[in-house]
Formats: sequence, C-alpha cells, structure tokens
Amino acid sequence: MSVTIDGALDIARVLVEALPYIQRFHGRTLVIKYGGNAMVDDALKSGFARDIVLMKLVGMNPVVVHGGGPQIGDRLQQIGKASEFIDGMRVTDGETMDVVEMVLGGLVNKEIVNLINSHGGSAVGLTGKDGGLIRAKKLMLTRNSPATGSPEIVDIGQVGEVASIDSSVIDVLVGGNFIPVIAPIGVGAQGESYNINADLVAGKLAETLHAEKLIMLTNTEGLLDREGRLLTGLGADQVDGLIADGTIHGGMLPKVRCALEAVNGGVEAVHIIDGRLEHCVLLEIFTTAGIGTLITP
Repeated sequence: MSVTIDGALDIARVLVEALPYIQRFHGRTLVIKYGGNAMVDDALKSGFARDIVLMKLVGMNPVVVHGGGPQIGDRLQQIGKASEFIDGMRVTDGETMDVVEMVLGGLVNKEIVNLINSHGGSAVGLTGKDGGLIRAKKLMLTRNSPATGSPEIVDIGQVGEVASIDSSVIDVLVGGNFIPVIAPIGVGAQGESYNINADLVAGKLAETLHAEKLIMLTNTEGLLDREGRLLTGLGADQVDGLIADGTIHGGMLPKVRCALEAVNGGVEAVHIIDGRLEHCVLLEIFTTAGIGTLITP
C-alpha cells in the first residue's frame, strides 16, 4: 500500500505530537482497568492489545486489570444457574465462585494474554492468588430491611474487598519486561477465594504501585453533567460536589469512588474514558486533545 507525501507528513506530525508524552511517561507505571464493550468487540479487543504493546515498547509499564461480568453470566446460564445481584453485587456461592475462577482466571485472562502476545508483547496472566498478590476479606453488605426499615447485614457469599496488596510478583514481572494481566480474584486468610470488583482492584493496585495514571475503560464518554455534556478536567473536590448534588449517580458511583480513592492515595491522575472508541488508550495518553474525563487531586 503506497503512502502519499501528505499521508507521510500526517504520520510524522502524529509522532511528533506524541513525543513529549512518551518522554514524560517513560519508565512510569500506568494501571489500565479493561472492561465493557472493549472486551467483547473483536476490533476493539485487537486495538486494545496493540495499544498496550506500543506503550510497553516506548518505555512505559502498563499493568492491566480486567473484569468479565458478562462472560461469567453467560457461563452460569450455560450450566443452568441464575445470576443473582444485590445492590449491584453478584451473589457468589461456592459453585458460582468456581465459575468465576474458571472464567476470569482462565478463559478471559488467557484470551487477553494471547492477544497481547500475538501483537508482539510479552504478557503474563495472574489472579490475585498468585504470589499472594491480593489478600482479601469478606465483603459484608449492609442495607435497610424491606420489612422493618432498619439496617441489616446481607451475606452475598464469596464476594470480597481488598485487605492488602503485595506487589512483589508485579515488580518482578515489570522488571523482566513483561506486561502483567490481572484477574480480580483475591485470597483470604484461610486460602479461600474471593470475587472482587475489578474497579476496586485496579484502584488499590494503582495506589500500591504509585502509578502515574489509572485509566478506566467504560461504555460511556466519561462523566457527564446534567445536560449530558462531557466533563473533562475535574479536581477531587469538584467530583465530591457532583456526587453530593446527584449529578454522578447509579452505576457510575462505585467507579468514581474508586477513582477518588486512587487520587487521594497518591495516584497522579485517573482517566475515565470511552472504551467503545478504537485505540482509546492511545488517544488519551498521546494526544493533546485526549478523550473522556480526567480526575486529579
């Protein structure tokens, strides 16, 4: 395929525009939470893998944390088990936990690893159980009883929250020029497995690794105001105000709270970006325009 001189100049201008960002983030750790449409559309999956490989090749240290809720739901349906959710959390009994480990730690994780490797990267798949990476504790959900209106504790099974993170295995992989790909499964004090929200794992991991950025792929443009317009640059205090006045609500709330914890915990910036755009990660990192919502301390 021949390229005209104008086309070649366009390529050169893109590279020159990216140069300051490549220099700035060289050697820095970036945690990318991968989920939503970007995980199910073939073109987007391939584009994401190429983005990660390019980041590594220009000297950045990408660490990928992935979800897989729809894939878990599909597999449960195949074995005739209904998915049950309470306050957005999947009720996870022992049988469901077996499926979660098989789907997240096996099928989904290895597909992402294979995609990255097929584009020239060197990815290694992990769960939080490997190397004691994610120590977890049982998440106890509290809500008002429909009968009495008073608070009650709801047991949703093997759903966990992060107790601590030991990044030793990540440090070894990054030092060996590998790309870690992490499934959000933690291990309890007695060796039991816990299903943990991937946004929460990505945020805590970004804090522990002192990441330059946490990048969260979503199925929306980013954070929107009441008129549906994209909010681009926000400080943590502004985000708190948007939560308080109800502008940020519903399913976006847990993601935004993870973002706030990350920036308050030392992460330089959190990007909530539209994973439905091909090469969304590169657009956010390497261009002056960027996409999505940037949250800073």
